[in-house]
Amino acid sequence: MPSERDLASRFGANRGAVREAMSQLEQLGIIRIQPGGARVQSINSAGLAILGPLMALNEMPDPVLVEQFLHIFGTLSSLNARNALPKANSDQIKKLQALMVPLSENADDFEAMEPHWRALLETLGDIADNLVVRLISNDLKAQIVGQMMDIGISPKLKKSVGAELVGNLRIAFESRDGDLAAAAISTHFDHLRVAVTEAINIKRSEVQTQAG
Repeated sequence: MPSERDLASRFGANRGAVREAMSQLEQLGIIRIQPGGARVQSINSAGLAILGPLMALNEMPDPVLVEQFLHIFGTLSSLNARNALPKANSDQIKKLQALMVPLSENADDFEAMEPHWRALLETLGDIADNLVVRLISNDLKAQIVGQMMDIGISPKLKKSVGAELVGNLRIAFESRDGDLAAAAISTHFDHLRVAVTEAINIKRSEVQTQAG
């Protein structure tokens, strides 16, 4: 990359601002500052923090990145469910079962269901108590979910999809079957990935129509 002095001159910035910007790029993992100058690294060398800036590159989120996020987040959520139920105490099971009520009532409305769905996943995460999974999940959610909500991405799920999720989870919670709960959550995320991709494509068409 150009030197700090060259970058400061090109963008009319002071050296301190350029140095801070370079430091942030290094933290993202896309450059490495070495004696003699900074060198660009492959994006494959970057950390999770790069996802937010990548999502914000364009007016609409990259559907491939969103699909990959949902796949990984669904896998982590399934893992939490598998590990949580065998160790859950009676009060925790009752809390999980109580969360089924609002989920069932809003099974065909993603926006209405989302806060209850999020609460369920967070409760399973608390019970599973896997710090590594929690930290990765937190980072993914912070960088992607907020951006999708801000631009109005609202996937449409069939009521049967929500009903299937609720039905299987109720059985899983009653029997403390972590494998069944994990499978139900994994299947739901499969449906969600398809619905989100469709919602992004619809939103993109709307934006293009308005621009035209």
